[in-house]
Amino acid sequence: MAVEFDKLKKIIEDAFPDAVFRLEDMLGDADHYGLTITSSVFEGLNRVKRHQIVYKALGSLMGNELHALSIRAYTPQENQKKES
Repeated sequence: MAVEFDKLKKIIEDAFPDAVFRLEDMLGDADHYGLTITSSVFEGLNRVKRHQIVYKALGSLMGNELHALSIRAYTPQENQKKES
């Protein structure tokens, strides 16, 4: 049960074309990833809904090939404030 980094990266790129993101293999096992993503798709949504959108994009990978995903999802405005 593992998902290749490049496969996961491609899914995120395709699902969130405007996104700027950082994907990390947290344990080096291709099974536990960390995702920090900034996209306009998250505008007006709370944290739970943002995570649901990411999970939906991953489809059946979650719980099968991908065991765990830590998500930090931001809007461009939130990310800009965070960086200043």
